[in-house]
Amino acid sequence: MTTIGTEGSGAHPRFADALRELGLDHLHGQIRRFPDATRTAAEAAAAIGCELSQICKSLIFAAWGSPLLEQGRELGGKVPVLVLMDGASRVDVERVRQELGVEKVTRAKADVVRETTGYAIGGVPPFGHRTRTRVLADRSLLEHDVVWAAAGTPYTVFPMEPGALVAQAGATLVDVREQTS
Repeated sequence: MTTIGTEGSGAHPRFADALRELGLDHLHGQIRRFPDATRTAAEAAAAIGCELSQICKSLIFAAWGSPLLEQGRELGGKVPVLVLMDGASRVDVERVRQELGVEKVTRAKADVVRETTGYAIGGVPPFGHRTRTRVLADRSLLEHDVVWAAAGTPYTVFPMEPGALVAQAGATLVDVREQTS
């Protein structure tokens, strides 16, 4: 594991720019770059040495069927929505659908993820995206003092206090995690 400063932090350039624009330059020095990809929450938690639930997954879903989501016409009628979820939990798409008040919600395909965010699956950060999207953050993220999220590549992560992360992402706090029996 390596922690690198602002120059050469390994963060995706778009994400590095977003940190600067948001006044979060101090995070450059906290970005960790790993020699092996941390595309999954489990890989990231193992590399960092934290609990799986301390990983913040940034997941893109596609929503259909609401007049409020008319901007999605250029994406075949679907609108991308970002869901921030703790690494130990799964997103309940029905709860996301209800939260958005739409007819249907599905996982977005890789090309939609890249087109929407500017990042590949496994490296999508919670903010600093190519386009503005609606953002939902599951309350489970607030159960920790610090969470870790992708810094724009499958090899880089950064720590942040969850309340600040939710605020920087412009997220609405919701309960959309799948309930276990």
